[in-house]
Amino acid sequence: MIKGIVFIILSGICFLIVNFFVKLFGPNGSSEWFNINVQDIPAHELVLARSLVSFALSSMIIKYRAYPFFGINKKWLFIRGLSGTIALTIFFMTLQHLPFAIAAVIQYLAPIFTMFFTMLLIGDRIFKIQWLFVALAFFGVALISLEDIFGTNNTLSIDYFWLGWGVLSASISGVAYTSIVKLKDTDHAINIVLYFPMVSIPFMMVWCMFDYVHPIGIEWLFLLIIGVFTQFAQILLTKALHSGHASVIIPFQYLGIVYALLIGFFIFDERLHLVAYVGVFLILCGVLLNTLYRHLNKKTV
Repeated sequence: MIKGIVFIILSGICFLIVNFFVKLFGPNGSSEWFNINVQDIPAHELVLARSLVSFALSSMIIKYRAYPFFGINKKWLFIRGLSGTIALTIFFMTLQHLPFAIAAVIQYLAPIFTMFFTMLLIGDRIFKIQWLFVALAFFGVALISLEDIFGTNNTLSIDYFWLGWGVLSASISGVAYTSIVKLKDTDHAINIVLYFPMVSIPFMMVWCMFDYVHPIGIEWLFLLIIGVFTQFAQILLTKALHSGHASVIIPFQYLGIVYALLIGFFIFDERLHLVAYVGVFLILCGVLLNTLYRHLNKKTV
C-alpha cells in the first residue's frame, strides 16, 4: 500500500511538469519567471508529440520484457486508449485557455465520474451520502465560474465554454480510470499505457495535416519533456492503481491541487478572487469525502 501511495505522488509531480510545459505553449503561457519565447503550439500537436515518445518507450519495454504486444483484454485496452486520447486532448486545450490552477483542479473531478462508471460498468454500489459529496464538488465548480463577476484582475478570466469542456474532460477521464481498474487483473501496466499512443497517433496525425506548427530550437526539448514525463506519470499512475485499494491511494493524488495553485500563483501570476479559492476547496472536499467514505464503508461491510 505504501508503494502505491509513493507511486501516486510521483505520478502527480510528473503530470504537473507536463501541465506546466503545455501551458507554456498556450496563448496565455507567458511567465515572468521564465523569459522564454515559444510558439503557440495547438493541443493536438502536443498530444501527438507525447504519444510518439510514449509509443517508442512502451514498445521497447514490452519487447524487452517479452510481454504480449497487444495485451490480453483488448476490448478494455482499446476503451482505455480511446477515452484517454479524448480526455487528454480536451484537457490540454483547457489548460491553454483557462488559468493553470483552475484547469488542473477541474480535472480532479475525474474520480467523481469514475464512481459513476464503476457503478454502471463494474457494478459498484453508490451510497446515498455520496450524492451529497458530488453536489458539493459541483457547487465548487459553480463558484469558480463566478470568478469573472467577483474577480478584480482584468487579465484573468474564466471562459464558461472551456470550463464546461474541462468538466467533460474529467468525465471521460473517469472512463479511462475505470478501464485501468478493470484491467488490473489481466494486463501489465505497460500494455495499458501503450494503448493510449496506439489509438491517439493515427487521429492526431490526421489532425496535424490541417493544423500544424513546426517546432523550432528549444521547443523540441520541451516537447520531449512532455512526452517522457507523461510516460513516467502514466506508468506510475497505473502501478499505483494496481498496488492496492484505489480508494486509499487516489486521495494522495490531490496534493497536485496544492502544487497547481502554487505554480499558478507564483509562476503564471494568477490572482484569483476568494470565491474561486472557495470553489477549489469545495471540489477538494467533495472528492476526498466521497473517496474516504467509500473506503471506510467497505471496511465495515
